[in-house]
Amino acid sequence: MTKYIRYHSASGISHGILDGGTVRELQGDLFAVVPARETGVTHPLSQVKLLAPCAPRKVLAVGLNYRSHIGARTVPTSPEIFYKPVTCLQDPDGPIVIPRDATNVQYEGELVIVIGRQLKNASLEDARSAIFGVTCGNDISEREWQNGPHKDLQWWRAKGSDTFGPLGPCIATGLYYGNLLLTTRLNGEVVQQESTADLLFDCTTVVSHISHWVTLEPGDIIYTGTPGATRKMNPGDVVEVEIEGVGVLRNPVAAA
Repeated sequence: MTKYIRYHSASGISHGILDGGTVRELQGDLFAVVPARETGVTHPLSQVKLLAPCAPRKVLAVGLNYRSHIGARTVPTSPEIFYKPVTCLQDPDGPIVIPRDATNVQYEGELVIVIGRQLKNASLEDARSAIFGVTCGNDISEREWQNGPHKDLQWWRAKGSDTFGPLGPCIATGLYYGNLLLTTRLNGEVVQQESTADLLFDCTTVVSHISHWVTLEPGDIIYTGTPGATRKMNPGDVVEVEIEGVGVLRNPVAAA
């Protein structure tokens, strides 16, 4: 397993390999045919600022994709896909900012797929090989704007407001994505915990499905859905999403 990070240091923004408490700097495009190579430069992890581990062109997400989250709602017969704008992304430890007029902003801890190569009309086998790795994500959602009596026609702000897409801390490769434990904590309390084995549509099915209508590009990401129940966050809270083998994505909650 390899853990790739994106970070800011005195020399600028770089990708690197996370090796315990050490960052091994990479040069080149993480998703290029010719892989990025190590430069020989290292940094202590404590002396760099972690960024969202990639800079995607597209951010997609799946709704109602855990059996434990569907409840009494109709079970989808195919993955239910929506977009989040790239401007929603937030770095590890960056604040989730509650927008003005928001009244019910909730966490959604999720496994996020990172695409490694261009993909169109993919078979399941092609989709599997095109997944570069996975990371942790938080599909922040304002429920009143999403489902309330005065809800928007689209989820453009309910799930797309600035900072509503925390991502990180790394992209982990070499994992079996079909049975990873996902845990969300709010102020240290476990509020979600489920295996990705509970996904209604697994990673390869989701990637293949999307590729039949939307060409996926290297670095694109897909939030795969959240398990169980969610609840409101408030300024001053801290939310953590932990995925087995990946690490912990931690973000404080702040008022606008």
